[in-house]
Amino acid sequence: MVLTRRFLYLALVLSAVVVVFPAPATLLGCALLLVLLAALDMVLAGSPRSVRVERVPTTDVRLGQPTTASTTVHHHGSRRLRGQVKDGWQPSAGARQQVSPIRLGPGSSSRIETARIETALRPTRRGDLHSEHLSLRSIGPLGLAGRQVTHQVRHTLRVLPPFHSRRHLPSKLQRLRELDGATAVQIRGAGHEFDSLRDYVRGDDVRSIDWRATARRQSSQGQHLVVRTWRPERDRRVILALDSSRTSAVRIEDEPRLDSGMEATLLLGALAAGAGDRVDYFSFDRGVSSQARSGMRGDLLHQMAEAMSTVEPRLVEADFSQLPGQIRMISSQRSLLVVLTSLDSGSLEEGLLPVLPALSQRHLVVLAAVRDPELDRRARARETTGEVYRAAAAERALIEKEALRRQLASLGVEVVEATPHQLPPQLADTYIRLKASGRL
Repeated sequence: MVLTRRFLYLALVLSAVVVVFPAPATLLGCALLLVLLAALDMVLAGSPRSVRVERVPTTDVRLGQPTTASTTVHHHGSRRLRGQVKDGWQPSAGARQQVSPIRLGPGSSSRIETARIETALRPTRRGDLHSEHLSLRSIGPLGLAGRQVTHQVRHTLRVLPPFHSRRHLPSKLQRLRELDGATAVQIRGAGHEFDSLRDYVRGDDVRSIDWRATARRQSSQGQHLVVRTWRPERDRRVILALDSSRTSAVRIEDEPRLDSGMEATLLLGALAAGAGDRVDYFSFDRGVSSQARSGMRGDLLHQMAEAMSTVEPRLVEADFSQLPGQIRMISSQRSLLVVLTSLDSGSLEEGLLPVLPALSQRHLVVLAAVRDPELDRRARARETTGEVYRAAAAERALIEKEALRRQLASLGVEVVEATPHQLPPQLADTYIRLKASGRL
């Protein structure tokens, strides 16, 4: 049984009558009248159980973007149903108005009244968000009381990463088109993919002379040397490995390191796919937690975003020893391997450094990490005694990172470290530079 505000107002009016005419009979009569009216109103109310709830599937939405969750209510009861519906979305779904009015006429076996309930959402957290139930309250014709039933019908909304770095994608793709020769001259000697034949000119590498083509090109004036020209390879393989272990939970500039890594991964994945490369993505901690690849059906960018949407930092150490085996399962050919993790000396020295020599021998390895600008700010602030001590600690951390960068460079590993907003474009620039130099 559900009581409304109108019932409360009626109870106050009857209380005033009892005050004006204080007598046991008046009190008993007013109470009996109040109960009878509420019971009659509840009996005359349409049954909320004579309703079938059908959830309308919701398309994926990016974090922070508005969407609408729709639910269809089918009424087959014999009485008119008037009341309210409440959709039980969790707070992070950002439901603006969870309670909606509903009015349905009487139904029958041949005719079913239908209403569509729409709830405006603006998610504040990525992943799978749920509404576990829908509560339906039916109010009687007097508006005093009614009945309420909760229908356990699950509704799921998948929220994808926001991909703010998408704005960099057009300019990076334009640079790749220039690199491919659409608007710029090919870089002589770069790459290993055959482009064309041309006459030899002084300064060309003699190793690029094509002797068979030279023998075929005979003329009355003599023999002209012919050289091969090369261009950066296309249809190469790019493997993106995203660390989702405990270090990815650190918040840098009010954003988890994992989310910054996702932004960089999405931009590089979209850029490499646009260049014609085959892209494989996976996230890992103690094992592989999500993966996507360009060979699967559908758009690669959407596949990666959907796979990332449910990834959350796990408070465990990353098992880097599984990386070589996982990469061998993906590809046996030389690839660009991008590992998005942190430059914390402890986790790298014990986990990643021992497996890097084997990886760098077979692949071109790039290590991308988010740089905390707070270290630079603390290293510069030295006005008070406390700030001097904090500056010393920050300087020590920066020195350790620089030593680690030199150690990684000695192993042939490219290191890209930048602030959360600068990491995606800088990692994309590194990919374009490697492509232009023929190393990829």
